[in-house]
Amino acid sequence: MLPTRETYTVEIAGLRRQLPLFEVAPGLRIAVLNILGDTELVQACARQLADRLKGETFDLIVTAEAKSIPLAHALSVEMKKPYLVLRKAYKPYMGETLHAETLSITTGKPQTLYLDEKDRQAVRGKRVALVDDVISTGSTLEGMRKVMDLAGASVAAEAAVFTEGDPSDWKHITALGHLPLFKS
Repeated sequence: MLPTRETYTVEIAGLRRQLPLFEVAPGLRIAVLNILGDTELVQACARQLADRLKGETFDLIVTAEAKSIPLAHALSVEMKKPYLVLRKAYKPYMGETLHAETLSITTGKPQTLYLDEKDRQAVRGKRVALVDDVISTGSTLEGMRKVMDLAGASVAAEAAVFTEGDPSDWKHITALGHLPLFKS
């Protein structure tokens, strides 16, 4: 039997969702947004983000593996711009990659973001929009920025479904909403 978990209700892109609360550090819980498989929410968020990003000038969308991949894909379709994914594990077929380390709040351990050799050519000299599902500590975002800098791309926009934590940290992010931290 699955545990009964406390949830936090959000309304985003005209839809209501119950986000389960998970402890990520002693005395700290977060509301977890998992858009994988929620096509209705992904499409609605992509439409709203596309509308909010239409004043930004960029060539392609960049996201990190894995939960934000469907959002990047849907945003790519909405905005008619290509997207690419920074991977979290190196595979030999990726060739000579560029990489940077991050520390995600949901994993609690260091991760490396890899830019595939074929994608290095796609981003060189381009203006990119970095997209994530939730920006909490900013570590994944910082890792994406580092990889784009190494690749010779410039970051023109940063967007997410939600920001989390101190709202003043994320004023430069195009987001559809903000999630609080739950401290006990």
